Amino acid sequence: MSTTNKCVAEAIGAFALSFIGAGAICMTTKMGAAGPGLLGVAIAHGIILSIAVSATMNVSGGHVNPAVTCAMLVTGRISFVGAIQYIVSQCVGAVLAGALVLAIFKGMVTADGKNVTFLAGLGTPSYDDSAAGMSMGHAILIEAALTFLLVFAVFGTAVDPRAPKIGGFGIGLTICADILLGGPLTGAAMNPSRTFGPGLVAFLSGNLPDFWKEQGVYWIGPILGAVLAALIYDNMILDRKAA
Repeated sequence: MSTTNKCVAEAIGAFALSFIGAGAICMTTKMGAAGPGLLGVAIAHGIILSIAVSATMNVSGGHVNPAVTCAMLVTGRISFVGAIQYIVSQCVGAVLAGALVLAIFKGMVTADGKNVTFLAGLGTPSYDDSAAGMSMGHAILIEAALTFLLVFAVFGTAVDPRAPKIGGFGIGLTICADILLGGPLTGAAMNPSRTFGPGLVAFLSGNLPDFWKEQGVYWIGPILGAVLAALIYDNMILDRKAA
């Protein structure tokens, strides 16, 4: 499989996750109380990630997430150059998804006349640093913990040779569960490209003024959690004989 094939697969997988994820948040914002709410957003993310990972698994390994790529890098499953190529591809796919979400929802308003894309930040995960107890460090901790569980699921259901043959659905279910807990706190991104792509488009279109300030949380937290999960699974759980 060529590098181009792999990078295109990663870009499309990241596009799918950001398009459906950000779009679901914008739609929920537009519908208000009549919308699917947190559960609907969690299910949308879980289903599309399950499909994206399953569809790209045999081409690129189904990372669809810079944090997952970093986990594979520290455990020797991808080269440094390959990891950079994957991460750039994932971010490009997510930016394109953000642009499409903006094209769809631009000009739409809620029932009380508020701009949907601004109110939703174009579906970009964010945290409220004015809330009691929600410092940047607290937000990083939450994202790290959620991503730890996600990458543990990646290793247990996809990387480990003993894993059950369920495609990406175990991974998607983990995303769904994580969002039900972390969604109201940090947006439960668990994926730097998921925040970077729609967030960059939202910032450039005037819908997310705090984009750059929050990026540290959504890169540091997920990567720390992913690397920790990968190292623990690889060194303490994985059966080397089976691998």
